[in-house]
Formats: sequence, structure tokens, C-alpha cells
Amino acid sequence: MKMWKGDSFLKELYEQTASRRALENEGRAPDERKQRMKERLESSLGEFNLTGQGQVQPKLLERIEFADYTRERVELSIVEGLSFGAYLLIPKGVPGKLPGVIAVHGHGYGSRQICGMLADGTPDPGHTDIYRHFALELVRLGMVVIAPDVIGFGERALQSDLDADPESPSSCYMMSAQLLMMGKTLTGLRVAEMRGALDYFAGREEVDPSRIGIAGFSGGSLIAYVTAVLDERIRAVNLIGFPNTFKDSIMAVHHCVCNYTPGILEIGELPELIGLIAPRPLFLESGDRDPIFPKRGFELAAEELRAIYRDAGAEDRFGWDLFPGVHEVSGRRSFGWLKQMLQS
Repeated sequence: MKMWKGDSFLKELYEQTASRRALENEGRAPDERKQRMKERLESSLGEFNLTGQGQVQPKLLERIEFADYTRERVELSIVEGLSFGAYLLIPKGVPGKLPGVIAVHGHGYGSRQICGMLADGTPDPGHTDIYRHFALELVRLGMVVIAPDVIGFGERALQSDLDADPESPSSCYMMSAQLLMMGKTLTGLRVAEMRGALDYFAGREEVDPSRIGIAGFSGGSLIAYVTAVLDERIRAVNLIGFPNTFKDSIMAVHHCVCNYTPGILEIGELPELIGLIAPRPLFLESGDRDPIFPKRGFELAAEELRAIYRDAGAEDRFGWDLFPGVHEVSGRRSFGWLKQMLQS
């Protein structure tokens, strides 16, 4: 029976897409299937013109000494026509080249939110924010941290959005809509800048380029997992407040448009896509009362990813923590795990 409303129609399309994926992958060797998925994922993001390596030198904007770490702010230019700030947190009193972590924020007021500052750059005396200043937690574990400013948030919001509303939470809608009309995605732009930040970070004298990890929260985890899939210099991955299935999260709950990539389900469900990181170490973290990345979807994703890692002979490199909480950072197990993986 044909329906006036589209609920059943959409469910059927989802199942048809899953069946078509399974049929396309039938008979393919695991390595061939994995490589094909990576290529299709990269293609789905759109292409951006990159600044040639060495053409635009990083600019030091500030350097501040704290009791246990040094904070620098640098300006980088990766995509032609754009530049952005990134904070570097360098632990004191730890000799030699150190493990490094790229810390990726999501919605909010930018990298200051994870580096112990308020939106205006002044110190944040509290610790109640959902981000928990997690970049500071990482540097205090003895790892060098870079926290790039993600385009569309804070100081990188569109001026047109700020002119219309100085309290505008993000520029995701306007940027996503315009990029989609030009065959590109906001995720693609953000990942391109993150990979360029990795180039810079790997060349820092304090960082061991063979021991670089990435940690993201919420939309930052979207950027983190895609960056890790496409760049194997990322040796360990910590995804917080994001791991789930598409079906149980962004297809079931209202989310920012920046989460959606055209045709992504033709390539894979979210656990399959995150699973392209295997056999490199992966840790998933989520609050058991997270309203936008629900518990059920997290548990389904964790079990599917455990199976992917088992099949890759790397189950000991996979971990997860469903902690008591909402949509927020915990780090109670994941941050120590990340340090351990980058030291081993």
C-alpha cells in the first residue's frame, strides 16, 4: 500500500541501501574492500585547493609560560584563501621527543574551550563545561597537544552570521549549504585543514612523529575519525560523544547539518567507516544518557567495531567506555589509554 507520509519509505530505502552495499562488497577481499571504502569516503568530501608546502610559513602569535606547560598560539594556512589559529600545549620537565595528540573540538566557541579559556581568551576558573578543558588534561599526562580552531565556530564563524546575530552558535548551516551546492562538504574542508595541521605538528621538534594520536568530542570526533581513516600517521584514536550508528543518531535525532555527507550510506554505516581505522588503536567513549548519540546506538557500534578489530587480529587495541553522563567528555579511561597506546 502506498503511503502519503514518508516514514516507511525512508526505512525501506535505508534497508535497500544496506543490502546494495552488502551485494557490492560480496566476493571482495577484505583489503580490497577497505581500500575501496577509503577512496569513496575521500571522494565524498569534495576537493579543496591546498596551500603548497612551505609557501606560507606558520606565524607565532603568542607564547605564555604556565607552571607545568607552555602554551603557544600559531597561525597556519592549509587551504588557499584561509588561515586559522591553533594552540600548542607543551609539557614542561619531560625530556626528549614526546607523543603528540591533535585535540579537536566540536560545536562551541573554539579551541579556547578545550584549552582552559573563556571565549575572550581569559582564563576559565571553572571546570563545569562539557569539554572539561580536555586538551589541558592531555598535556598534563605528558603529551604535546595541538588544538586547531575548526572553521565555523568561535573566531572562525562567518562574519555574515555574526552581523545577523552576535550570539550565533555556529556557521555550520550557511557554510554547509553553500559548499554542498559547489560539490563540496564542510567535513571535507575541516578534514583538509586538520591534515595540514598534522603536517605542521609532525614537524615540531618536541613531537615524535611516529607517536601521534587524535582525540575529538562530538563533531570533533567526526573530523577526527575521517582524518585518521585517510592519514595513517595517526597512530591512535579517541572518539568521544559521537560513536554510534547513523540509524540511531543523526537519522533519528535532530542534528546539525554539518554531520551529513551526501551518499555516505552508499559507502558504509558509521561503525563500518570508523572500522577503517583498524588495526590501529581505537577507543570509544560516550555518556549513558547522551540524548543526541543514544546509548543503544553506541552499544551496537561498539559491538560491531569489536568484531571488526577481532577479525583484524587487533582486539587488544580496541576499547570503549559507556560512562555515567550526558553529552560530555569523561576521559576517565580513554585519556590514560591514549597515552599508553602512544608509548607502546
